[in-house]
Amino acid sequence: MLLSATGFMLREACRARTTEIGPAAEEAVAAVVGAAVEEAAEGAAVAAVAEGAAVGLVDAGAAAVMPLGAPIGSGLGLQNTANLRILREMITEVPLIVDAGVGTASDATVAMELGFDGVLMNTAIAQAKDPLLMAEAMQHAVLAGRQAYLAGRMPRKLYATASSPLEGISR
Repeated sequence: MLLSATGFMLREACRARTTEIGPAAEEAVAAVVGAAVEEAAEGAAVAAVAEGAAVGLVDAGAAAVMPLGAPIGSGLGLQNTANLRILREMITEVPLIVDAGVGTASDATVAMELGFDGVLMNTAIAQAKDPLLMAEAMQHAVLAGRQAYLAGRMPRKLYATASSPLEGISR
């Protein structure tokens, strides 16, 4: 079986035979879920890259769900954060990994702040003017986004309020 870089990394992480199922048109969702059921039954760790079928693929035994942030290689950043938030609410049993569209470090931070478990990236680093520096920036961005998610964002408010607390600022 020929694996993409995504499939190879998942196979290494899961220490199992891996099948990667790519983006599917909505009319092909049933076929994708059927293929996932077959592969999972044969012992494969299935990584689903199909937003419309994400929940069905988890039910079918997918080891991870990898929705696209934007078209692969586009560097457009996360184009539909509302859908990504909904997926995070719906899918908690398996890792959720943004699988495309990241163009710079702030895109990775946003993905992690949404509660994703990881960000798969290639083009943003490979096509940067200084790939090593971009890779380091991505590392910091992913860590910062995860820490911000775990710390909990302050509530958004329509109106200004005093921001200096009177208690609870020291341990």
